[in-house]
Amino acid sequence: MKRAAIVTGMTAVGVALVLAYKVTPHSSGLAAEATPTADPGNSQSAPSPVPSGPAPPTPAPTGATGTFTGQDVPNRFGDVQVQVLVANGRITDVKALQLPSDRAQSAYISQVAGPLLRTEALQAQNAKIDIISGATYTSLSYAQSLDSALQQAHVG
Repeated sequence: MKRAAIVTGMTAVGVALVLAYKVTPHSSGLAAEATPTADPGNSQSAPSPVPSGPAPPTPAPTGATGTFTGQDVPNRFGDVQVQVLVANGRITDVKALQLPSDRAQSAYISQVAGPLLRTEALQAQNAKIDIISGATYTSLSYAQSLDSALQQAHVG
């Protein structure tokens, strides 16, 4: 009988904890992050404001235009190289010329991470992009190649 009361009490506490968390999506769309909200037992608490994120970056005033190829950046899973299309100092497109593909797992990760990294670069308008979970080496190499291309373009 005591055991049943303890289990019931622990279940109630667990449900209360689950209900006290709000899930907000991560910017890359791959993961969700749990953040505590106001105490459900205290009706006086106001909910925490959700930050809207950083203001969109402004394009570089250089007015650079053209296609710039970044350096080939090797990592333990394969080489990464990107090409950037810049118009009036603004990144308009990023194309991955090389992503790791020697192994089936590397090819799969590249297939998933490539478009996400492209989106990150277009949103950031520089090489300071978020690392994609599960594709850390590819993300770091992508950012490095992107940075070398942007240095050529004098952007970001």
